[in-house]
Amino acid sequence: MLSNQILLNTIDGLKTITRRDISVIDREGKVAASTEENMQNVLIDGIEGFFMSPAESQLVQGYQYFKVFDNNMPEYVVLIKGEDEEAYRVGKIAAFQIQSLLIAYKERYDRDNFIKNLLLDNLLLVDIYSRAKKLHVESNVRRVVFLIETQIDREMGVVEIVRNLFPAKLKDFVTAIDEKSIILVKEIRDKDDSEALEKTAKMIHDTLVAEAMNSVYVAIGTPVTDLKNVSASYKEARMALEVGKIFEVDKFIVNYDKLGIGRLIYQLPVGLCKMFIAEVLHGVSMEGLDDETLTTVNKFFENDLNVSETSRELYIHRNTLVYRLDKLQKLTGLDLRKFDNAIIFKITMMVSKYMNYKEKFEF
Repeated sequence: MLSNQILLNTIDGLKTITRRDISVIDREGKVAASTEENMQNVLIDGIEGFFMSPAESQLVQGYQYFKVFDNNMPEYVVLIKGEDEEAYRVGKIAAFQIQSLLIAYKERYDRDNFIKNLLLDNLLLVDIYSRAKKLHVESNVRRVVFLIETQIDREMGVVEIVRNLFPAKLKDFVTAIDEKSIILVKEIRDKDDSEALEKTAKMIHDTLVAEAMNSVYVAIGTPVTDLKNVSASYKEARMALEVGKIFEVDKFIVNYDKLGIGRLIYQLPVGLCKMFIAEVLHGVSMEGLDDETLTTVNKFFENDLNVSETSRELYIHRNTLVYRLDKLQKLTGLDLRKFDNAIIFKITMMVSKYMNYKEKFEF
């Protein structure tokens, strides 16, 4: 069923061309949309009889009625004032236009359902190709999944905003899979590399942010060349989104191909992570380190273990920085000025972040 706003936009456009007022009545007898303000939400007496009658149109008290069918069943009635031939012609055009919209939106609904079930592995292999053929979806083209996470405001039409960015309706698929996630399955060219995909992701992110949306994240799966593998690209995008939230909290665009060591840590069992931290920190937890120490360590890593540059950026004396590093060494036994020790502590920080995430969202 079409939304009342879509119906109103359609008949408003027709009124601009024909200069005739048009109303659309739903199966409950209520005016769903009208170019006449006094007709909005009005109940039309006796319309149930016309819905049930075999007639496709009728003329009653100076108004002409035209049925709009969906699968051979009347879904709407178009109402237009006037008994002349032109009113009849405008009414038939309006009914035809709305019926065409019903077909188009039903096709989109069917395609959206197909893509959702494909992403969630709810289809048998034989069903994937048979349904794809029926829906005119090519099987062997290069595609990639973009996972967009934001607060989906139905009034703002977030899904439609994303759809409008990619007008190739038969090639790209945009659908909401829950209250905060939108999936874009995009057909791409053979020459499109990671940089090109990240540019597309940035365009999506910037467009949604410009629409006054906060916390917009875009994750990118890896390209696939067979329709049956689209679900794998989706799972990779989902994983990239989670890994990014754990290890790259300041990034809003995450590419599965560039997750680095975070990809490995994300797949470690929690029990193994606990053993590693206990072994490295000797009973000291990352939560037990004060903010000053953590800030110092992060800046030290950012500057590639350069003591002079780190102290300059922290606005502290070199000896103060050395004191803080010595203090950390006494706690953990790790001297971050040594490359091997620095690597171990960096991994320990990442493992700790991963464990905190797991405990927060899964236990």
